[in-house]
Amino acid sequence: MRIIFVSIVIIIVDQVSKFLIKGFSIPFLKINYQGMYQGQRIPIIGDFFRLTFIENPGMAFGFDPGTSLKLWISLFSLFASIGLLIYLYFIRNQNFSLRLAIAFILGGAVGNLIDRLLYGILYGYAPLFYGKVVDFFDFDFFNVSILGRYYDRWPIFNFADAAVSIGVFILIFFYRKHQKETEEVPESGSGLQIQNSPYEAAINNNPENTAEENKIPGNPVKENSDGNIDKGKEIPD
Repeated sequence: MRIIFVSIVIIIVDQVSKFLIKGFSIPFLKINYQGMYQGQRIPIIGDFFRLTFIENPGMAFGFDPGTSLKLWISLFSLFASIGLLIYLYFIRNQNFSLRLAIAFILGGAVGNLIDRLLYGILYGYAPLFYGKVVDFFDFDFFNVSILGRYYDRWPIFNFADAAVSIGVFILIFFYRKHQKETEEVPESGSGLQIQNSPYEAAINNNPENTAEENKIPGNPVKENSDGNIDKGKEIPD
């Protein structure tokens, strides 16, 4: 289960980046970091890549299902993360690429789950489970239409979203390999296999032995003067 450290690193990087974007305050240490204001843009590579701070109130790509479904989305994210963690345990002895993919998806899911569960309370704008996800990576790749909405830039995302996308890409890229390994796993028989003793195995592997020669040691087979097989005398009880 060392692969779980991949998920932990993703969660830490994701949360640190979000605190740096949104800002944070630690009164007893007299730390007050302002971060960016919502809607602020900082060019990194011209207009192609910039940091743009927004808060996603709902699902991926900024889709807002409404307040009535917000709780269910947060609960679904919680149970999905628990399910991924359990699944990662069950596949702990399987192919590395499969475990790595699930670890990436788990890390990304938990990263955004923390936003939905706790950010409303931490920043004082919503109760538990009603927080908003912090997004900030803003790329100008190509125009796209998703869920009935038109985007002239790629939808703004975060480290957690990127981790989930990478995990899904790994699953797709190595799909045939995972499927092949699953098919090659032999089915375990329901019956018991009886193994021959070393003496029986030695006789069976010797092509010169005949059925009449396969006798128990201590009762050797001999030929008499007439050429007939002398089976020896039986010792009475």
